[in-house]
Amino acid sequence: MRTLVGLLTSNQALLQLEAARCLHELSHSEQSAVAEACLPATSYLLTYLAGHSSDLIELCLYTLGNLIVESESVRRQLLPQGIVPALASCIQSPHLTVLEALGYALSQLLQAKEAPKKIIPSVLSTPLPQHMLQLLQPGPKLNPGVAVEFAWCLHYIICSQVNNALLITHGAVSTLGLLLLYLAGAVQRSEDAGLELLLCPVLRCLSNLLTEGAGGQVHLRDERVVVSLFIILQFLLQKQPSLLPEGLWLLNNLTGMSHNLPRRGPLDTGKTSLWLGLWWAGLRGGVFRPQLERLTFSLPANSPGFCTSLLSLDLIEPLLQLLPVSNVVSVLVLTVLCNVAEKGPAYCWRLWPGPLLPALLDTLAASDTEVVGQSLELLQLLFLYRPEAVQAFLQQSGLQALKRHEEEAQLQDRVHALQQTALHR
Repeated sequence: MRTLVGLLTSNQALLQLEAARCLHELSHSEQSAVAEACLPATSYLLTYLAGHSSDLIELCLYTLGNLIVESESVRRQLLPQGIVPALASCIQSPHLTVLEALGYALSQLLQAKEAPKKIIPSVLSTPLPQHMLQLLQPGPKLNPGVAVEFAWCLHYIICSQVNNALLITHGAVSTLGLLLLYLAGAVQRSEDAGLELLLCPVLRCLSNLLTEGAGGQVHLRDERVVVSLFIILQFLLQKQPSLLPEGLWLLNNLTGMSHNLPRRGPLDTGKTSLWLGLWWAGLRGGVFRPQLERLTFSLPANSPGFCTSLLSLDLIEPLLQLLPVSNVVSVLVLTVLCNVAEKGPAYCWRLWPGPLLPALLDTLAASDTEVVGQSLELLQLLFLYRPEAVQAFLQQSGLQALKRHEEEAQLQDRVHALQQTALHR
């Protein structure tokens, strides 16, 4: 290590670079002892972040990122040495490779267990958040590699809940909302080129910010947001079905924001895909191209407009088609439908008659308690606002479906209440 540090601090650029490569290889070790052995080099790695060699800066950033994640001792030394200001100094680099390496190192630092108290407040006091949001601006200059790293950085900051109001003030919701529309257009045109890796952190960031409860509305036609989200859901269903809950969780927060559900299989989606394609072709005369310069976002506060959009655009049936994918997806779909039904009689009049009741009878045959429980809640709302649905429920052997769950402790009370409602309407 003394030899490596000596070479790293020499005045010969090639030797410096080779020494940095050796340290980078060592930093890949999963043994914390190796990371701690590299401690004598950390101050020099930080110093060279202010240098002129983009190759050396990139190597230093990746090495620091690897060391940070492996050892708390390394983090304890790096913080007083000024790692946060040193990283902040790299954010305006003209080199995309440096920016991507910076995003990696910062994301490792932000995941530390002590980050909410000791690291994130310092990060928020620097220009890093504003520059991160600038690097997430949609358009031809958006670099997928850089954007993915900083989207995850933003996710870790938002999850810490240290000061999300500051991020909202800096326009985080606006930037992420526009990026969502941009990603929907890209995946619909099959021009994703790595942009699909952005979907998960962007969906999570927006979902988490929506739970902050800040006032305001999305100054944008709700249809554009909802249809963009359904385009993304279709893409995920075909390419990454395990990420479907991420999109549905956002839809839940847009329509209700009252259910804190966990984030986190194949399905014939031809009908939905065809419907969305025809709808956009008819409305836009072609491929979905949101006019980004004309869109502005602020945080919605349980806007009924999103529920209205699901109904007016006939998106309930495509949503119901997602029920068989998994139990987690089923719960999220049913929760979104509960958000719609909770808005009152006018909304339930659009939910029934239609495919909703047969779908709910199918979910009552499930063995998952959470799925059945959410189905019972939705039926209760439907019966409350659409009494006519009770007779159809009885005619389709609804009571027999309920009897399956009479002995389940977690469902007994709700089953009994629904039986009473059905029999006394």
